[in-house]
Amino acid sequence: MNNKDITAVITSFRSENKILNCIESLGKDIKIIVIENSNNTQLKEKLEKDYSNLNCILSDENLGYAKGNNLGLSLVKTKFALIINPDAAADEDTINNFLSTAKIKSDFAIIAPYIQEEKSNVNLETAKGIFQVKSVKGFAMFLNLEQFKNIGYFDENFFIYFEEIDLCKRLIKNNKQIFLDTNIKINHKGGTSHDNSINYEMEKSRNWHWMWSSFYFHKKHYGYFIALFKISPKLISAIFKMIFFKLTSNKQKKDIYYCRFDGLLNSILLKKSWYRPNIYKS
Repeated sequence: MNNKDITAVITSFRSENKILNCIESLGKDIKIIVIENSNNTQLKEKLEKDYSNLNCILSDENLGYAKGNNLGLSLVKTKFALIINPDAAADEDTINNFLSTAKIKSDFAIIAPYIQEEKSNVNLETAKGIFQVKSVKGFAMFLNLEQFKNIGYFDENFFIYFEEIDLCKRLIKNNKQIFLDTNIKINHKGGTSHDNSINYEMEKSRNWHWMWSSFYFHKKHYGYFIALFKISPKLISAIFKMIFFKLTSNKQKKDIYYCRFDGLLNSILLKKSWYRPNIYKS
């Protein structure tokens, strides 16, 4: 068991200013597959020229996080895969620590690192060890692909949000094991996997999909009416805030809450997750 048993999968959307740091942190000993959700041929040429261990796949459409990762995972030929966000970076010992934990917990489905959020104040000295958990955050997950054969990977109905929680719930239902290892560190900036120039459009997209995915997730696992009961306060809140910001002439805030309302309404009406940020370029 060594670095050649690992392929990293990075799903990106116009993250040129962030993905390089992520790739550099992984080193040159593991295979890397980048799924770029655009036709950014310049990025593909640059990455494949600079990194001989990397293959960049361009998409004709914005596939989103779930479908993009599934595409990357379908190309993996190694025993393990590391899913990592483009705005995350491994420490020097991260890969070796993943492999060490994989030897200890050989039947694992997912191993996740301790959260190293940029804004986190958590003291690592207060918690050490390997813990079995029911769910982990999706910015970095080390997968034992053998454990997914009869379960599949991400539900592609999710564009972004809740896809990793849904995956974890399905794994637990199938008696698979998920671990968090506090000795494994990955630094994550959080919420910045794209470039700053497209922040506003991405913010609208995030709000739309957060609401859509929230209802879809609860409907899928708990039933339609329980999901409706749980989510209805958010629908009411979005309506009132949308009206308030319209009356106070705050267009950006009004647009954000309209996206929250519209995303939730579409999910309640059982429509697909169709919204895409208005920044897609070839």
